Amino acid sequence: MAKRAFTIIAALLVAAAVVVPVVAVLWRGGGLGSLSAADWSALRFTVWQAFWSATISVLLAIPVARALARRAFWGRSVLISVMGAPFILPVIVAVLGLLSVFGGKGIINLALEQLNLHQMNIYGPHGVVIAHVFFNLPLAVRLILQGWLAIPSERFQVAASLSASVFWLLEWPMLKRIIPGAFAVIFVICLGSFAVALTLGGGPRATTVELAIYQAFKFDFDLAKAASLAVIQLLLGGVAGLIALFLTQGDFLGAGLDRVVQRWDGSAWVDGLWISCAALFLLLPLGAVVVAGLPGILSLPDSIWPATLRSLAIAITAAVLTIVLALPLATRAGEIASLFGISVSGLVLGTGMFLLLQPFVRPQDIALPVTLLVNVLMSLPFVLRIIRPGIENAQSDFGRLGQALGLEGWALWRIVYLPRLRKPLGFAAGLTAALAMGDLGVITLFSRPGEGTLPLFMYQLMGAYQMKAAYAAALLLVTLSLALFWVFDRAGRTHADI
Repeated sequence: MAKRAFTIIAALLVAAAVVVPVVAVLWRGGGLGSLSAADWSALRFTVWQAFWSATISVLLAIPVARALARRAFWGRSVLISVMGAPFILPVIVAVLGLLSVFGGKGIINLALEQLNLHQMNIYGPHGVVIAHVFFNLPLAVRLILQGWLAIPSERFQVAASLSASVFWLLEWPMLKRIIPGAFAVIFVICLGSFAVALTLGGGPRATTVELAIYQAFKFDFDLAKAASLAVIQLLLGGVAGLIALFLTQGDFLGAGLDRVVQRWDGSAWVDGLWISCAALFLLLPLGAVVVAGLPGILSLPDSIWPATLRSLAIAITAAVLTIVLALPLATRAGEIASLFGISVSGLVLGTGMFLLLQPFVRPQDIALPVTLLVNVLMSLPFVLRIIRPGIENAQSDFGRLGQALGLEGWALWRIVYLPRLRKPLGFAAGLTAALAMGDLGVITLFSRPGEGTLPLFMYQLMGAYQMKAAYAAALLLVTLSLALFWVFDRAGRTHADI
């Protein structure tokens, strides 16, 4: 009973940490403000791009996940892991990679120019959707692949012996269960788009709610308008987040069984084509960043290293704090409360915290701590979705045994639960660290000149058209992000109980 009360209190505190800053912005702005035609246009575009980004990501993920589930080939496990890199890739780095492939001087347009064909323009609404598909296709593939790998191999053998349709008998029921949740998760993620719209939007036609909130803060300091947009975004994200929570099945972003069921249906050539196209789409931008960044890596300005250390400190601290906070919240109530973190604007969240603390300190003095706290709150839903199934399984399998042996509290966790949770905990910590390393949000509003993070430093290089240095900074950022993910994930797998 005491444990349940503690969990409820922790869930309420997390919800309050999100709601109170929003209320502070509302209070300081004098209540909800009126929205202009441009604001309603931003709202419509936000929903439009989130819908199409989620739809295209899920539709493309179905044949790719199906091909990976039924084809065995050398390097398959490595390919599945590497294809997941865009989801943890810093947004600003991924944008540079996409520009290298789809931009005016990118690989695609150079090829079209040689063929005397019309060149494509990455800027605008379609560019925002392409970028979101790039980020979220790996997530959709992983979620749907989990569903395919969960179907017992004996069922495929029975279907083959009966000459029955594998798709309608086995795969369609699984897809009906997995797809709605995958769509809802990606929809929520795309609602909060900021850096993508900031760099690829190309003008007012492709302004998202998050970008409109940024403009209201940065240029107009219209808190009432920002609060109104934030409340609408919170309602949209909250509804979609609850749908995602109740519809998504299985371990969210967890490692799959990675087994290939012997299949007799489908074309190996068609499956190979889907896998190859997906790999090229996801890995070519990353490779372009590496190639473009290598020449300038040794000539980076010295001022980049303090920014790098600040980003590393935020990333590592965010990973530790998120795990510590997630362990007592690993229940349905805690997961519901955590959804506020990805449903509300990170800019409003950070600004609300600044308003609450302004009577005591200057905003610039706490820019990094507030950035850290916002990253913790926004990573919490992902972490809980990763570790909660493992905690529930451990409690179901060993809870009574622990009580029979007189283990309780920290002793029960240390001896029984934590050894069986090392893998999901390591994966969750690595994901949090990588996402925090590449965050470009609150820090853009309140950091002092010369005291920003590595992503902000890179964005400033892009704004100054120092593209050689920007690509080098991007290479440094993606290397550190992937290294953090690998270190935490590897630490969780080492000597972990299976």
